[in-house]
Amino acid sequence: MKALVAASRPFSWVNTAYPFAAGYLVATGGRVDVSLVVGTLFFLVPYNLLMYGVNDVFDYASDLANPRKGGIEGGLVPPERARIVHRRVLLGAGVLVVPFAVWLLLLGSVASGAVLLAVLFLVVAYSAPGLRFKERPVLDSATSALHFVGPLVFGLVLAGAPLGSRQIWPVIVAFTLWGMASHAFGAVQDVRADRDGGIASVATVLGARATARAAVLVYVGAAAVLLALPWPGVLAAVLPLPYAVSTARFWSVDDATCERANAGWRTFLWLNLVTGAAVTMLLIATA
Repeated sequence: MKALVAASRPFSWVNTAYPFAAGYLVATGGRVDVSLVVGTLFFLVPYNLLMYGVNDVFDYASDLANPRKGGIEGGLVPPERARIVHRRVLLGAGVLVVPFAVWLLLLGSVASGAVLLAVLFLVVAYSAPGLRFKERPVLDSATSALHFVGPLVFGLVLAGAPLGSRQIWPVIVAFTLWGMASHAFGAVQDVRADRDGGIASVATVLGARATARAAVLVYVGAAAVLLALPWPGVLAAVLPLPYAVSTARFWSVDDATCERANAGWRTFLWLNLVTGAAVTMLLIATA
């Protein structure tokens, strides 16, 4: 159980459950029903166990050589227990995910079902052998972003919200840009470890410095997109800027010093909680 919980990254559970719940609540005018409860529980634990558990299993060899693994940034089991624990992680993910997914598919429309299946496919495709989207530069960042944007879109579609409205599309676009920038910057700290392990990423291709600088610019781009929101939602344009400022501290990081970016990544993890609180206040004000 300890290995299963560690594999699901408890610190990050809120990052996927919150977008679904917020999207569904806003789109339904604050309705609390069984769809909200079940969907939130699904994106809180089972979804994260599938996403991070599959990643831990198929990235185990490179994770062993990565000094930042084994704590808040990813579970790491001893080699002598890896085989049995990994088997249980995959089994546990399947046992938890399938009943929730089937229920949500039967509950929703064809459109919401298509979104849910696409989201689950991208979660598996990111790490699973034969697909490994995480090793396809730029696609890796886009896929990672959709891991978090996907629950939001599913919640909106499940509630019947028009995705093209002025209140919604800037949020989806900006959230996607934020996610891509965050993934790219997160990959900077692993440039040397990934290259040693033969793993490609947007950062191994562009290099640590270019990737960090690109992340700063994409964060600013996310802020610019949010300016299209009506009042008071337009205030959300401020929220990506602290990420840009934090990431800009590593404007001159290079491949030889890429591990320095881990300090920025740890700031990012806590910054998410502050930003989430600010988003909550904006959602309440908008409602």
